[in-house]
Amino acid sequence: MSNSETFKYDDKIVRNFAIATAIWGLVGMVVGLYIALQLIFPALNFTAETSFGRLRPLHTNAVIFAFVGNGIFMGVYYSLQRLLKARMFSDILSKFNFWGWQTIILLAAITLPLGITSSHEYAELEWPIDLLIALVWISFGINMFGTILKRRENHLYVAIWFYIATWVTVTVLHVFNNLVIPVSLTNSIPVFAGVQDALIQWWYGHNAVAFFLTTPYLGLMYYFLPKAANRPVYSYKLSIIHFWGLIFIYIWAGPHHLLYTSLPDWAQSLGTAFSIMLIAPSWGGMLNGLLTLRGAWDRVRTDPILKFMVVAISAYGMATLEGPLLSIKSINAISHFTDWTVAHVHVGTLGWNGMLTFGILYWIIPKLYRTKLHSLKLANTHFWIATLGTLFYTIPLYWAGWTQSLMWAQFEPDGFLTYGNFLETVTQIIPMYSMRAIGGTIYVIGVFIMAYNLWKTAKTGKVENTEVSFPPRVETIAHKGDYWHKWIERRPIQMLLVATVLVLIGGIVEVFPMLMIDKNVPKIASVQPYTPLELEGRDIYISEGCVGCHSQMIRPFRSETERYGDFSKSGEFIYDRPFLWGSKRTGPDLHRIGAKYPDSWHYNHMLDPTSMSPGSIMPAYPWLFKRKINTDYTAAKIRVLQTLNTPYGQNYADIAVQDLEKQAKKIADGLIAGGVDQEELETKQIIALIAYLQRLGTDAKANVIKE
Repeated sequence: MSNSETFKYDDKIVRNFAIATAIWGLVGMVVGLYIALQLIFPALNFTAETSFGRLRPLHTNAVIFAFVGNGIFMGVYYSLQRLLKARMFSDILSKFNFWGWQTIILLAAITLPLGITSSHEYAELEWPIDLLIALVWISFGINMFGTILKRRENHLYVAIWFYIATWVTVTVLHVFNNLVIPVSLTNSIPVFAGVQDALIQWWYGHNAVAFFLTTPYLGLMYYFLPKAANRPVYSYKLSIIHFWGLIFIYIWAGPHHLLYTSLPDWAQSLGTAFSIMLIAPSWGGMLNGLLTLRGAWDRVRTDPILKFMVVAISAYGMATLEGPLLSIKSINAISHFTDWTVAHVHVGTLGWNGMLTFGILYWIIPKLYRTKLHSLKLANTHFWIATLGTLFYTIPLYWAGWTQSLMWAQFEPDGFLTYGNFLETVTQIIPMYSMRAIGGTIYVIGVFIMAYNLWKTAKTGKVENTEVSFPPRVETIAHKGDYWHKWIERRPIQMLLVATVLVLIGGIVEVFPMLMIDKNVPKIASVQPYTPLELEGRDIYISEGCVGCHSQMIRPFRSETERYGDFSKSGEFIYDRPFLWGSKRTGPDLHRIGAKYPDSWHYNHMLDPTSMSPGSIMPAYPWLFKRKINTDYTAAKIRVLQTLNTPYGQNYADIAVQDLEKQAKKIADGLIAGGVDQEELETKQIIALIAYLQRLGTDAKANVIKE
């Protein structure tokens, strides 16, 4: 091989991402365990920065973007170089990718507990961090495609197809879901409002799961499973069907998160139809993975790496069957807003992402450090602990979800709700929450065992960049009889373009009509913009993460209209930026809470929830009674909203703070007259929050529609 080129793979960047994966996995899961305990012991909400509402998005971001995100980069940087027989395109971009991503994670860990959030599910980070995410993600894409273009291997293996689709789709989703107008360094206002914002968010939110938690991990499955099993992928043709079917269909499924909401029926129906179609390619991928182990099942009994991968692929199959089933309206009517959805999500995260990541770490660390795994026994112990933890976590939540749904909808023979007090449905499932916390504890113990095992493994070896020799790439010519897919496999740019087109089709058909056709969101004449005080109260509601436990969307079910009031209409949300429909009801829906209780009820409820609702698991918010309303950016918010066609009067921004102070004093005076004794009450955040809560659902009147 006199014409061979000798070079070294960059294994040190893989090591860095592997270490980060293990560390952030521990951090994210410990935070998850802590917030699970807060639902059982509300006293664990010590401060504003450690409250459930603020820590929940920290947990989801840490697990998705810190744990899984670093796992993606670890697997891609390792497999891509070996599949392409080329070192990464740029060491500088690799290092920027690593340190930039860790910086993003640290910024999330700082800002989310401080209440700095956009409130969009899985996209809570504010605009300066979003820009940094875009910069790092683009640098990763340049590095990946630069490596592909300088490859020594003509053929693009199936794993690389999934990497390409992941990169382009996440790019598109990130851009559209984060179209905002900044108000300050820590606050912004979305371009889209109400129903439009909801559709864009769940177009992003569902496909963040699809193209961040699924497609890149399928790429890792297609590389690391055959490597660990020492077997070829079961079916090349099935992998083609799996890939193209998945990336085309997945992008349409987002609206199934909005069934029975104010989203138009045609969009809901599209989401349902394509979600059901997803079963075929998803299960094709699952079967392709499991059948790859044909002839290796004896090894599965003893090899913990293969055990982790088998359970991961099985969890992928279960989650991708359950997801489409939950998109069927009759089933969604039962599951939505309950803990059933939380259980479903954790089958994917704990089972699919967690187990596959653990298996890859156990396989890759000994390879990087050129040594043997410290203890197979500990790895096997971790496998059984992780499996047990997943079962103890998810089964109680399924139980809780079904219990919630049945209790919410139960009527007495005389036509009254059996459980008219929502709190009865909460206290009933606290034992399930306790079992969930036990499952989470078991799972986290397993991660600590893994961290110890990998640390001991690393201590016995050393990472050295692997030196290899390969001849330069020679462009192959297509021959008659070649399989048609071979053509695109040799052309990464064409594959990128085709994948982009397939992804954009769903977005154009589903999203654009909602943005461009005004009649899709009928206007209600009586719905008016929020007052400045209500705007500030809404931002406090967002900062405290109230949307994590309370929905603002009453579905057209008898049980919901009896419990909460008239069902929600799309025209009621035209000034809601961001929308706050929520995904989970740990507490009751709040869309018609306005004027239901006196101001003093809300005051006492936020100070001590059990004083108004004995047995409540809602935490107290004493800091709202001490911290002042921040009016520094009130005028700026009004001006931004005016640019987005919110009908405030001309030059209203100049007097917005004065109006805020008048309304605040009126509420404070009423509370003081009722016996509240607090100095400067009108300046406190609790007043703004009360103003917002008292506004909810009060200005929509039936049959008053603008032409």
